[in-house]
Amino acid sequence: MSNIHFFDASNGAGNFGDLEKTIAVNNLLEIPLPERDGKWIAAFIENISEANLQVAEPEIIMSTEGFPYFNLKTVANGENFHAYVIKNKLSTLLKSGFGVAINTHKEQPDWMFSYGDLLNLELNGEYYTDESLFSKNTGDFAIGSDEEILVGQPSEEILPAYVRRHMSEFLQYSGVRNPMVMLIARNYTDEEKVSQDLVLNLTPKNFANEREYQQAMNTISWFLPKHYSLVGLDSEAVESGFQPL
Repeated sequence: MSNIHFFDASNGAGNFGDLEKTIAVNNLLEIPLPERDGKWIAAFIENISEANLQVAEPEIIMSTEGFPYFNLKTVANGENFHAYVIKNKLSTLLKSGFGVAINTHKEQPDWMFSYGDLLNLELNGEYYTDESLFSKNTGDFAIGSDEEILVGQPSEEILPAYVRRHMSEFLQYSGVRNPMVMLIARNYTDEEKVSQDLVLNLTPKNFANEREYQQAMNTISWFLPKHYSLVGLDSEAVESGFQPL
């Protein structure tokens, strides 16, 4: 990982966290990586948000994929530290556009929360959501000529304004002059089959090649919860659906 120095985030780091959860996290991290199973993951996720952590040096790191992470580490027994509690700093992290990395000083970090993971914690009270209305679309997106769909704008509960800003700034930096978004609902008359997709006015023609298009979509996905379905569609494919991001 490469890194950059940003600011002294330990200054006024927030309220002290839950001591029991801090001890639980420290005990979990003593377990070797190969032995960390699904039960370990569930326990870690349950405790990490309210545990006491501390800011590592440097405060901000850039992953090899180019994503910014706030750099935190666990607290050693008997160590004096400024407490940093993820749950207490969630709003600041989201407005700043950071993910969270835990113990990057190790050969392999103990955990990396993407921006989208933190967003899901804010919106849904959990880092990862298994069941939702979002579809499982992972490839090209097409709408059948006789298919009935509902189009609209994602609500604040799905895509808050500060997330829109991060996404829009990235896309404009990537050369997309007028990034737009909409939410499409398919099979909306069938409660068992209904699904939704977050749609951007992006296709490979907006980029120099297919690889750059895929890189842009992957970056946008980093800003979103993992259960969201993100697809690209030509702005003329759906009438009156897209609005500025």
